[in-house]
Amino acid sequence: MEKSNTREEIVEAALDLFAVNGYEATSISQLADAVGIRKASLYSHFAGKQDILDTVVETVLKGYTDRSIFARADWDDPEFTKDMTGMTAEDAAELIRGQLRYILHDPHISKGRKLLVIEQFRNAELAELQTKQNYRDVLNYFMGMMRFLIREGALRDEDPEIMAAQFSSPITVWINLCDREPQREDEVMELVGKHVTQFFEIYRK
Repeated sequence: MEKSNTREEIVEAALDLFAVNGYEATSISQLADAVGIRKASLYSHFAGKQDILDTVVETVLKGYTDRSIFARADWDDPEFTKDMTGMTAEDAAELIRGQLRYILHDPHISKGRKLLVIEQFRNAELAELQTKQNYRDVLNYFMGMMRFLIREGALRDEDPEIMAAQFSSPITVWINLCDREPQREDEVMELVGKHVTQFFEIYRK
């Protein structure tokens, strides 16, 4: 059990350091110091830094699918949408605010996102995860939302992919802003409300 706990502590420390310094700039010595073990002891848990990164990707970044609503939502599933009938702009804004607060404050999602931003131009696997998590999953989520609102008669029947891009692009920018300047979160939440209200006004049926 102790060995398992130490291994988990190394993974958590690695995520913390990789999310701030990046993979290349983080040394094995820094990882060992962060956990409070000797450098040699770290090698009894992992073959090396690449092994640690692989474990972070496997257990933390890919685990994003189990935690992020952007990856799990199914707007064609009546069970998922059962409480969303008659969705108004205010309802949609509150839904988005809740999701933003979750992904900004969930430590694994937040740190994983920062790691992907740092490493996307140096690591092909992490670049693909960055594209999936912060582009495809987000766009697919909002495309599903647009189709749902069109079916509900809340919005005009326009191209849902373009609508989703228009709807989600400012939100993505605001997530990045809050990652850099977390003190602006309240400002961003207010902007979300204004953005969603205006979007509904533009596309209202």
